[in-house]
Amino acid sequence: MTYHPKSDFMAVMMQRGFLADCTDYQGLDEALSRGVTPAYIGYDATAQSLHVGHLMNIMVLRWLQKTGHKPITLMGGGTTKVGDPSFRSDERPLLGPEQIDANIAAMQQVFGKYLTYGDGPGDAIMLNNAEWLDSLNYLDFLRDIGRHFSVNRMLSFESVKSRLDREQSLSFLEFNYMILQAYDFLELNRRYGCMLQMGGSDQWGNIINGIDLTRRVLDQEIYGLTTPLLTTSDGRKMGKSAGGAVWLNGDMLSPYEFWQFWRNTTDADTGKFLKIFTELPVEECDRLGVLEGSEINAAKIILANEVTTLLHGADAAKAAETTAREVFEKGGVGEDLPTLTLSADELRDGLSIVQALVKSGLAGSGKEAKRLIAENGARLNDEPLTNAGLMLDAAALTQPIKLSAGKKRHALVQLG
Repeated sequence: MTYHPKSDFMAVMMQRGFLADCTDYQGLDEALSRGVTPAYIGYDATAQSLHVGHLMNIMVLRWLQKTGHKPITLMGGGTTKVGDPSFRSDERPLLGPEQIDANIAAMQQVFGKYLTYGDGPGDAIMLNNAEWLDSLNYLDFLRDIGRHFSVNRMLSFESVKSRLDREQSLSFLEFNYMILQAYDFLELNRRYGCMLQMGGSDQWGNIINGIDLTRRVLDQEIYGLTTPLLTTSDGRKMGKSAGGAVWLNGDMLSPYEFWQFWRNTTDADTGKFLKIFTELPVEECDRLGVLEGSEINAAKIILANEVTTLLHGADAAKAAETTAREVFEKGGVGEDLPTLTLSADELRDGLSIVQALVKSGLAGSGKEAKRLIAENGARLNDEPLTNAGLMLDAAALTQPIKLSAGKKRHALVQLG
């Protein structure tokens, strides 16, 4: 890609590795250069927390605001009732309105850490597409909006084609999702002058639909931009750890565990992640990314501190680094480790060490915990744990005990 952008936002997107594709590089660049440009990313409210897989696009919205434009976080209060079929092998479970509202409320906490919301021209706004989708009249919608969609074209989109190629069912309910998402862009343009939709590259077909619909109905020139689907250097999808999803809400994943996720980045990904997930200058990210040996570990600590500071604050990042140092360098316990607190009732009949490993999040199942012990991967107070039949009772927990899975994952178990 040899395009040389005029606008600060497009320059950041290209220099830091955020850009996968754009419907019109020059047209969007010129629109951004003319003044404050409202742009949105949509988020379905299927869980109580966003996860690391969302963080790249949250950083895109942050850079959009930092370069003088207006971010719109569109919460899918309406579309979540239908479910996004993109690249899934099955339908999403459908949630009720109370659960959707609760999820949106929980997700709002995270956006406030990255964006400044308010009434100013460059302040972010949070909207809920239930505002216009809940009151749609089906017949009017079919007549005014449905006539602009070609089923032949929709069947050609990769997200739909991949389901059909595997001969998996795609319900009419899910097929409607694409039309509703396109209608979101139309409404955001009509109500808020929104000129740009952004999203992961798996959303390309949905974004194109919205642009086509808005051009046909409102005769407006609008744009789409996608970010690459982020994988780690070993080919895994970004955002999964050994313990499951890496949540952004602190009550679902502790700041220490979040910090550890970034500290455990592979050498090959460090430079790339510094550019995408921190605000350090590009030259500094490049310099840190090519370090080797013990020096790359220092770069990973910088990465972990920078990313954790943005989400949880500088104090949480500092506490996580201090705990990690105590745990790894001094063999200590550390104050900030994930902690499992057990009541006397839970310990009345004793709790097996296998269940303690599962409850503390160090193993996904009893079977995994037993395998960990059998393969000498588990430790109790830094000593090898070899007895899978060990039982814990209140007497064993007069002091907190430290459980470890491998060299990098630890938890405390204590009596409440």
